[in-house]
Amino acid sequence: MSQVLEALSQVTQDPLDIAFVQDPYASYDQWRTLGPLVHWHEYNMPCAISYAAANAILRDRRFGRMPLDPVAPPEHLAPFYDIEAHSMLELEPPRHTRLRNLVLRAFTSRRIAALGPEIKTLCADLLAQLPEGPCDLIADYAQPLPVIIIARLLGVPDSMAPDLLRWSHAMVGMYQAGRTHEDEERAVAASRDFVAFLRDYIDRRRTDPRDDLITHLIAAEEDGQTLSTDEMISTCILLLNAGHEATVHSLGNAIKTLIESGHYGTTPITDTLVEEALRFDPPLHLFTRHAYEDIEVMGRMIPKGTQIACLLGAANRCPRHWDAPENFDPTRSVKPHLGFGAGLHFCLGAPLARLELRVALDALTRALPRLTLPEPPRYADIYHFHGLSKLMVARA
Repeated sequence: MSQVLEALSQVTQDPLDIAFVQDPYASYDQWRTLGPLVHWHEYNMPCAISYAAANAILRDRRFGRMPLDPVAPPEHLAPFYDIEAHSMLELEPPRHTRLRNLVLRAFTSRRIAALGPEIKTLCADLLAQLPEGPCDLIADYAQPLPVIIIARLLGVPDSMAPDLLRWSHAMVGMYQAGRTHEDEERAVAASRDFVAFLRDYIDRRRTDPRDDLITHLIAAEEDGQTLSTDEMISTCILLLNAGHEATVHSLGNAIKTLIESGHYGTTPITDTLVEEALRFDPPLHLFTRHAYEDIEVMGRMIPKGTQIACLLGAANRCPRHWDAPENFDPTRSVKPHLGFGAGLHFCLGAPLARLELRVALDALTRALPRLTLPEPPRYADIYHFHGLSKLMVARA
């Protein structure tokens, strides 16, 4: 196995390096000259950096999220991984199929589309609360919007939004490069608190059903199959953690891109623009798979049992798939991108994220058509997520 992987070009890049976190695309461009697959020394795994390679891996059912020989997590992390054990993001068929089909019976396109007016009203309320002077659009706009929408979707009071946000941040910290013991402790504490809250809430909805997602998850049934309480808890946590974090990053990155490219306030917010923003600066840059057999990818053999990374940020700027991919072009003909992944584990919340992005960007540009950046935007020092820690803007 090692000889096969050693044949790949080796790249060395500390994922905690500040310059890399602020602009990973420069490194991706260099790596791409070495071929569609490279071996990233610090992660000790092969990485797909071209669109064709990453797309092929994500769509190939011979690659999966679950390792062939899973290692039991450390005992102190059990509360976190107990949730992961029921998360469809980490599962493969047939259990993944059953879970996803049941959840889709509750998380319908009709239900998502009906949220449009509510999202628009919430955007207007948040914008009305912005100060007249410079403000941080991450803290004041991008963060509260999706967490409040998800809270309402679940049927949870808006007053719980700060707790949901805190739990989400803590748990998502488990996926960052270079996590510390303190990060793990925060994630475990958040896992316990979140599970306890949801378990109680689900119990209450069993006896007092409402028109909310938790009630519909309870009622979801297919061929006599239903969701267990643990599966519902993991699903709700996944919808919050994955959906909230990705939407915050996508919205912040899109606003930054529009201002810096000169398109802010001058170009209509369309579905095409939203897709280009998601392609140009996606919120997640690394997503892994495990090879379930020896698999050839782009002329290279990936041995059975190998963990491989798909570098979504690199794939989304692949010059073999897009012309001038380093340019933000809101009129670009829409082609498939990997901002939400692809294949079996394509993001379940993509329709909601797209709706939130389009409505939030349209509301912002209409309310504040001229914005400037009084200081350079800065990405949070967290890889493999890619989102701004702060986005200070001023009215021109």
